[in-house]
Amino acid sequence: MLEGKVVSGLELWQWRIAAIKGAKLADVSPMEVDWILQEVAGLDTLSLRLELFKDRSQIPLTIPISQLNELWQKRLEERLPVQYITGITPWRNFNLVVSPAVLIPRPETELLIDLAVEAVQGYRGVGVEENSLTPNSKLQTSPTHWVDLGTGSGAIAVGLADAFSHAIIHAVDRSVEALNIAQENAQRLGFSPRINFYQGSWFAPLQKLKGKLTGMVSNPPYIPSSIVLTLQPEVANHEPHLALDGGDDGLDCIRLLVKEAPDYLVPGGIWLIETMAGQTEAVVELLNNQGSYCNIQIFADLSGIDRFVLAYHSK
Repeated sequence: MLEGKVVSGLELWQWRIAAIKGAKLADVSPMEVDWILQEVAGLDTLSLRLELFKDRSQIPLTIPISQLNELWQKRLEERLPVQYITGITPWRNFNLVVSPAVLIPRPETELLIDLAVEAVQGYRGVGVEENSLTPNSKLQTSPTHWVDLGTGSGAIAVGLADAFSHAIIHAVDRSVEALNIAQENAQRLGFSPRINFYQGSWFAPLQKLKGKLTGMVSNPPYIPSSIVLTLQPEVANHEPHLALDGGDDGLDCIRLLVKEAPDYLVPGGIWLIETMAGQTEAVVELLNNQGSYCNIQIFADLSGIDRFVLAYHSK
């Protein structure tokens, strides 16, 4: 064990008491203190709640307590997201590695995976020629190709690989640092053999997959440029703007996905994205005007706000 990474239970208890007090003064949820200690000290919820760890002579930490204290002060003073302190965030049934190089996966984004599964189950009878659709059974039992564009931490790619056990997933991101995180998550969770990673912009690295994709899923940058810096400091000051800034109206990246996806999707292929609240009608209009989509649908997020747009390639 490295020097400085072992503390007494009493020392850690004292740190916890002070951290909770600081959280309350800074209007930060005190629950974050125990979340951090579960990750860096391996303590369980019961031990923390009943303070059973207080009398332990030694508790190993993943980082020195001096570094833990420094990071916690950044949480309080600079609003550093707690996920970047622990380096881990829960998403669906996984724990994903995260860093300031990637957007922190949100709970609402989990619904993209559920919607993709439902879209596959409803693959027949979506308003295109019946003989142009791949049967539902084939989609679930034979190799299919899905793409996660702007993969970031790899959350969506991992979710798709988990949901579609026979699929090959293609994950694309402009950021090399983000791809390193995504690859680490795929490796840790056992999905590396079925996820291919590409460095590049949107569809650019996928020329060989034209006309072969069963589905495209994306949580693209969709925040209008003028709004990005007005977001809560945890987001505006720490999360990568490359993953947030969608141009003047927030739709720049979405326009590209609407325009280019038909070249890559199979007939009846699935087009599915997350949007900002208030954007779904504009996205539906873009899809209708493009002329290559049908059965366009809007779905709400966990708060009942229209957030997701699903369409099928009609040609």
